[in-house]
Amino acid sequence: MNNLKLTGYRRENGRVGVRNYVLIIPVDDISNAAVEGVASLIRGTYPLTHPYGRLQFGDDLDLTFDTLIGTGRNPNIAAAVVVGIEPKWTERIAAGIAETGKPVSSFSIERYGDLKTIEMAARKAMEFSQWASELQREPIELGELWVSAKCGESDTTLGLASNPTIGRVFERMIEAGSTAIIGETTEVTGAEDKIRDACINQEVADEFMKTFQDYQDFVIGTGANLLGSQPTEGNIRGGLTTIEEKALGNVEKMGRNKMVSVLKPAEAPKEPGMHFMDSSSAAAEMVTLCAAGGAVLHFFTTGQGNIIGNPIIPVMKISANPLTISTMSEHIDVDVSDILRLEMNLDQAADKTMEMMARNVNGRLTAAEVLRHEEFVITKLYRSA
Repeated sequence: MNNLKLTGYRRENGRVGVRNYVLIIPVDDISNAAVEGVASLIRGTYPLTHPYGRLQFGDDLDLTFDTLIGTGRNPNIAAAVVVGIEPKWTERIAAGIAETGKPVSSFSIERYGDLKTIEMAARKAMEFSQWASELQREPIELGELWVSAKCGESDTTLGLASNPTIGRVFERMIEAGSTAIIGETTEVTGAEDKIRDACINQEVADEFMKTFQDYQDFVIGTGANLLGSQPTEGNIRGGLTTIEEKALGNVEKMGRNKMVSVLKPAEAPKEPGMHFMDSSSAAAEMVTLCAAGGAVLHFFTTGQGNIIGNPIIPVMKISANPLTISTMSEHIDVDVSDILRLEMNLDQAADKTMEMMARNVNGRLTAAEVLRHEEFVITKLYRSA
């Protein structure tokens, strides 16, 4: 499948995107109104509203910055306008995005007010939107794509069919030079040894195990009982009885690839290959972090029927559950249930998935995009000051 005809937008730093958005980014929650005001005036822009930013501190604040900067740096973004209440933080985010070479401009509301800020930012957004509208797609190689994967509303069909399909897709893509991200740190509990043993060297293995254990210690330290959360009630309804069963299906997304690095939340990989990102297993949070890390397309396998999307990266839904495919067909991009009927093998399922991937890369809207699932959720580590 390396002969797929793919097109994309080549950005100033050489990365390729599969969408072409002008993003209006609020630095903080109280800038959302101004950002929405700009986006309502200027066609072709998207307001990335969120509830955080004010009085965060330490690692929590750094992760918010990393997420907003990483999202603006994503190759699916042609240009960005950053709006914040104060100039210092606003300029910090704009400067981080500008390192990619893409057009970016920043505006602070203090000493101007919403109306004047909206006017100034809208004029710049109009300039960016018209400029971006003339950018042209060009041929790209499979190995230039950065992708990510997560599963949600898991059931027995994920480990049997959907996740192994993604594993086979990733084997092909990484052989071609692609970059892939998986994660969900708590949801590999019971199968962490499989990821450890797949690490490319002892240093990466040690880093993975430390990352995994730190998350375990945090959860245990709260005194919480995760039953009903891990596995979720939906997982249990789908036939999974323990987190270990869920994890053994989850890690099938890795395929037979070696794990070349362990990433912090929202961190961009530094080399091609398979990477593990320390992340929440919450769907919107994890996809948001992958997008901030640079993934331009996300494979999302679902059993019981998760409906998550993202504002800046296409989220492809793959399912092997016949009931879900029947009752929630509008959410599913690829049906691989024939694997369970023994009418399709893994290579055929990977072929079907990659053919749909190529269509989505080339501009076809995924089900989540058409249905306006644009969930953007920043991971918050602890309470604000």
